[in-house]
Amino acid sequence: MATIDRHATALALAHALSAAERGLAVIPLSRTKLPALRSPHHEQPEPTPCHGECGRLGHGVYDASTDPRRIRELFAAAPWASGYGIACGLPPHHLIGIDLDTKSGTDASAALRELALRHLFTIPATVVVVTPSGGRHIWLSGPPDAVIPNSAGRLAPGIDIRGAGGYLVGPGSRTEHGVYSTVPGTAQLPPGACPPALLRLLMPPPRAHHTGPAKPQVQHGQGLVQFVLAAHEGQRNTRLFWAACRAYENGIGEALSGELTDAALRVGLTEREARSTIASAARLTGHA
Repeated sequence: MATIDRHATALALAHALSAAERGLAVIPLSRTKLPALRSPHHEQPEPTPCHGECGRLGHGVYDASTDPRRIRELFAAAPWASGYGIACGLPPHHLIGIDLDTKSGTDASAALRELALRHLFTIPATVVVVTPSGGRHIWLSGPPDAVIPNSAGRLAPGIDIRGAGGYLVGPGSRTEHGVYSTVPGTAQLPPGACPPALLRLLMPPPRAHHTGPAKPQVQHGQGLVQFVLAAHEGQRNTRLFWAACRAYENGIGEALSGELTDAALRVGLTEREARSTIASAARLTGHA
């Protein structure tokens, strides 16, 4: 059972309400950075596509709201919450999060600077959030008609993208590893407009239309299967999700899904977990 720290919850709620005043839709998070409310469908034998249509709480980012009354209801249902998540891709800001990781053994900030030089763009003045591990979240605003998918490492090693269906941990949130905070001088800035050149890099690749046999491409996808097979405990879902996203982006997701599922089973995931993760990858890459 989760330990309740009422002071941390009260602070998280206050920060969440402040973010909502700026037009940012929020949800309560636990100390693990996951949505604090469990899915009301978690005991069902098969994953459900419900995104809140059932009227109950516990649908993750689909619960996100800017309505103070709704936000208080969410936090009242999760008195163990110690942080809040900010939904990406929603109006009015259509938020895009650039997550510069420090745990991958790469210099993600340097990788972003290299991309900026190569593709001739500049990151505008915007909100920047420092994570407990020393990473950074850069907030950018996208155009209303652009659906940016979530991705991990696709742009460059150590750079994750939070887009439609994803969320950013809000500043002021307390996690198991520390507190998220804004870089001085950026807290009150609006999310800066995403540079067009960067936006093109973030957009999902066009779907491939295949008229002939896909066998050579599926063979090419064996590297993704091996990537999953090399997963250790604690990496299995992440590796499967990453591999499935790459497969769908390259037009071989459907053809490779069976082998990816088998690989996930061999490293210890259940069939339900594997199929749910692959389905999430399909949705987030626009192939559901």
